[in-house]
Amino acid sequence: MVVIKRVPSRPLWAALLAAAALAAPAARAAEPAQAALPPAASAAIDAGRLAALRWPDFSDYTKWVAGFYDARGGALAWTAAGRPTPQARAVIAQLEAADAKGVHAEDYDGGRWAARLAALERGTASPQQLADFDLALTVSAMRFVSDLHIGRVNPERLGFHLDVEHKKYDLSALLEELVAADDVAARLDAVEPQYEYYRALQAALARTRELAPRIAALQPLPVPAKPLEAGGSYDAMPKLAELLVLLGDLPAGEQAAASAASCGAPMVAAVKRFQERHGLAPDGVAGPATFRELNTPPAARLRQIELTLERWRWLAHEFGEPPIVVNIPSFQLRAFEREGDAVRPALTMNVVVGKEYQGAQTPIFARQMKYLVFSPYWEVPPSIARAEILPKMSRDPGYAERNHYVIEGAGGRLPVDASSIAAVRAGQARVRQTPGRHNALGLVKFMFPNEFNVYLHSTPSQAAFSREERALSHGCVRVEQPVELAEFVLKDDPAWNRAAIEAAMNAGEPRTVNLKRPIWVFILYGTAFVDEQGTVHFYRDVYGHDAKLDAALKRGYPYPG
Repeated sequence: MVVIKRVPSRPLWAALLAAAALAAPAARAAEPAQAALPPAASAAIDAGRLAALRWPDFSDYTKWVAGFYDARGGALAWTAAGRPTPQARAVIAQLEAADAKGVHAEDYDGGRWAARLAALERGTASPQQLADFDLALTVSAMRFVSDLHIGRVNPERLGFHLDVEHKKYDLSALLEELVAADDVAARLDAVEPQYEYYRALQAALARTRELAPRIAALQPLPVPAKPLEAGGSYDAMPKLAELLVLLGDLPAGEQAAASAASCGAPMVAAVKRFQERHGLAPDGVAGPATFRELNTPPAARLRQIELTLERWRWLAHEFGEPPIVVNIPSFQLRAFEREGDAVRPALTMNVVVGKEYQGAQTPIFARQMKYLVFSPYWEVPPSIARAEILPKMSRDPGYAERNHYVIEGAGGRLPVDASSIAAVRAGQARVRQTPGRHNALGLVKFMFPNEFNVYLHSTPSQAAFSREERALSHGCVRVEQPVELAEFVLKDDPAWNRAAIEAAMNAGEPRTVNLKRPIWVFILYGTAFVDEQGTVHFYRDVYGHDAKLDAALKRGYPYPG
């Protein structure tokens, strides 16, 4: 995916080749000139269309394709004396194996290369056939590189606020590297995200594909009339046990015991493990929700992994400090730190994110955390004030005082009455909640300035963190362990030990502390995840973003860019 405009027709490559031949006659005599693209291939580049491709329209790559051949004086790149070069064969091998990366080989003509190579090996290919092969490989390789590096779909076109523009390669130059590369596979491997979680997902993809036929053969399991719990019976218990073994939730050595007519301890433990991996309450009781997940086809799981891999490609590959990552579908935060050359999670905690309906969802974006505020005021957003707070103030004269709300105008604090409430509605005053344990933001907020007015903060309501589904806020992200997170982001400042942090949180007066070094915060969305122990987790598509991305990818090239 590359956002460009189609460029005008290029200069005649034949003239360039003739000029080069005149400039170096001795060299030309000793070494035959490389074949050049014929006029029909030049026209295909200008049109951004090659009929021989699975996806013929490559107009979004015209600039790069033209630049690549311009730099070569119009010479073919992937053949020598009419035969494919070793680099061409190596690139084709990568394209044919693209499914292992979480993209699709057919998008890069995966099923067409064998016949093309065979035709070239016979040594009877016409100049136009050589040109079509060369151009097809150039376009396919550019698509492959771009797709693995920044993803196929521009996230901003789907309402995700992640910028991939700064990551884009000069594809003309990169392909020239591949043309001369000693190790094509290594060079292509380097264009992908180097995150361990990304690689772990690719491994999970391979494993799920391997097991898919066996899993599908056991599905669907019949849903029992009442939930299956300890001591209960279930006619399909052997099939359930076999499925849980395949999925990794039941040790193979316990399959026989778990297959007994009565639901015993091995089966209960396996169901708990399965539930925990699928965002369900791990109570060991298999009801309709558990059987819905058990009966989800492996094709759907494979698609979850592929869509999550796509989103990993949207992220920055390099950053100063290791990031803080919030994954919305799993309702979790991970803060990372360097450990030698590796980046490891230093802190993991539950979070509460925005509600499911439009307008309250937590946006998908990335910004740098620059400061935090201890004992903050809550600046009530006007929409929340109008919809929720002001009606209660109007009905109940004591509501504001009991809940520590104040109204402030340009000249300072106002009495809470009909006049000040009207001023808030008119945008001439604001509602604030004073600092303290009663405050909706808790005792600290972590600020990464953004246009959404979204940030991380603590909360006086801890009960929500024990729930499995935690889409409950107005958009900001509530963190379960605010003291530990403050320790993490202030770890480079010896003045801010735990005692100092707790004192500032409980001071009752706002205090802003700037970070010595900004930390990237990624608010992400992945319904598949492999944890540090190698366990694969799947989550509900809580905001419907998987469905939206899946629909965009199914359109094929050119993708929304």
